[in-house]
Amino acid sequence: MFDLMARRRLFNFATAALCGALLSSHALNASAQSVEEIKKKGTVTIGVLVDFPPYGTVDNSNQPDGYDADVAKLLAKDWGVRLNLVPVTGPNRIPFLLTNKVDLLIASFAPTPERAKQVQFSRPHSAATIVLYGHKKLSIKTPADLKGVRIAVARASTQDTALTAVAPEGAEIRRFDDDASAMQALLSGQVDALGCATTIAQRIDQRTNGEYENKLVLRQQYMAPAMRLGRPELLKGVNTFVGKYVDNGGLNKLYKKWLQVDLPSMPATSLPLSN
Repeated sequence: MFDLMARRRLFNFATAALCGALLSSHALNASAQSVEEIKKKGTVTIGVLVDFPPYGTVDNSNQPDGYDADVAKLLAKDWGVRLNLVPVTGPNRIPFLLTNKVDLLIASFAPTPERAKQVQFSRPHSAATIVLYGHKKLSIKTPADLKGVRIAVARASTQDTALTAVAPEGAEIRRFDDDASAMQALLSGQVDALGCATTIAQRIDQRTNGEYENKLVLRQQYMAPAMRLGRPELLKGVNTFVGKYVDNGGLNKLYKKWLQVDLPSMPATSLPLSN
């Protein structure tokens, strides 16, 4: 009897030790410090938007697609690892990164000083112009004209930040979970205007008969891959990747594929570029 109990205790101890080792290994893999650790793991997990075409969308099989997804595929190929794409939204991008659900974000993410308190950005790989887009009958020449105007934005997005910074008292900012919902609010008449990237505005133009137009430029933004703080080797690796494919035209080729224009000149810095 004693021998049986002793064996059980030994088995339970060994099982607990094995589980602990597996959990530790999983935690290490989920919080890789460098490109070498990702290569050792054999897979890189990257968060991408799927509601911000053409930067982030889905293909006919409902899989992540778009410019950012193609950049993620290029990065995985360059590093010689498998790619796991994880759909994220504007509000949950940072939580997914900080809770180790993804190794990196390539998710139309604009570097700002506020965001840099939580994550670190590589040098930019993309750019977009953020505008206030509304019905032609609206007379909007300056931010002061937004008083009394109902405006939709994607919550926690760069357009949300840019609009909030200039909107006067009396402007009604309505925040939605994503760009698709904000766009639908405009098309259904719930709001008068939309804070969005010019690519979103172009999509609306294609669906309507010239009812809307760009009213104000809110911001010219750059977008960059992001990772957890305190990963200098990983940051170096991503910067090297972006620099390589900016210089050799690889990113420009992908940008033209999705946006039909050349990639704008990209700053060679990983510092926050705007508020």
